[in-house]
Amino acid sequence: MRKLTGSFRYTQWDPWLIISQIICMQCVLYTTLGLLLLVLSSLVGETRNLDHIFEYHEIQVRDFSGKIVIMAFVLNSLIGAVILWLIVERTKQCLDFSCTWHFFHLVVCWFYNGSFPTTFSWWTLNIACVSVMCVCGEFLCLKSELQAIPLSLGPKTDL
Repeated sequence: MRKLTGSFRYTQWDPWLIISQIICMQCVLYTTLGLLLLVLSSLVGETRNLDHIFEYHEIQVRDFSGKIVIMAFVLNSLIGAVILWLIVERTKQCLDFSCTWHFFHLVVCWFYNGSFPTTFSWWTLNIACVSVMCVCGEFLCLKSELQAIPLSLGPKTDL
């Protein structure tokens, strides 16, 4: 018997699925962030290093290099929304996965810098990126979830 639920998965607690989705999200978003910074920095002739990703003092609007980092993070949050749609596929979990990625980013930045991020620009950017990633991801997932679910068990016939 074919399932009648369309393309949605069974909603049973699966910690291995959640852990693998978190790891996949972390890997993909850090890869795309690195590629965005590589492309944007090479277009303007800036040097590239890990400080642009993890050093919270790099996020500021006083110079062009800081604006490039901000632009890369905002573009990465839009890409993150698409990644949420492709990997997570659930509207209810978009906020969870968005906050999880940014929480792990906070922890990594904390250890990379040796101190807790205290700059207003870092916190503002990350809160904005969580919001953009979550809202856009929810929009994309909701469009998929609201598609018609086939109810016919028989062969497809044209009327």
